[in-house]
Amino acid sequence: MAHSLVDPATIEAYYTTDYRVIGDDGFVLRVSERSTALLATYQRCDVDCCAFITACNPHSQLLESGQNEARLGRLEAELREGRWSIRAGIGQHPSNGWPAEPSFLVLGIPLEEARALGARHSQTAIVWAGADALPQLVMLR
Repeated sequence: MAHSLVDPATIEAYYTTDYRVIGDDGFVLRVSERSTALLATYQRCDVDCCAFITACNPHSQLLESGQNEARLGRLEAELREGRWSIRAGIGQHPSNGWPAEPSFLVLGIPLEEARALGARHSQTAIVWAGADALPQLVMLR
């Protein structure tokens, strides 16, 4: 794991969070676990990479729901202006009490663009997967 300014407990929470894609063909992504459902989504959408990203709780600092909703709206507007296909999602740890974070699965976004997107929205980390459909945690600070 690369050096990060983030405390180890927060990093561990990212690794054990469920990154849920919502919809009729919904599924859960977990860091370091290959996803056959993600591979199927890649095939349907003719892409070979994706990112799971939110704009909520910048730099892992809890905000009020109204602030998070406004931030998420700005992220969604930016994504809809882009060339990527998006799916609604929710990131939620199964047991630590951190509130669920509405998020997006962004299909077809290369790693460097995903990093830049996460940084623009003041995120601590994103989850990214390449053609192998193996989600990885990408620390942004």
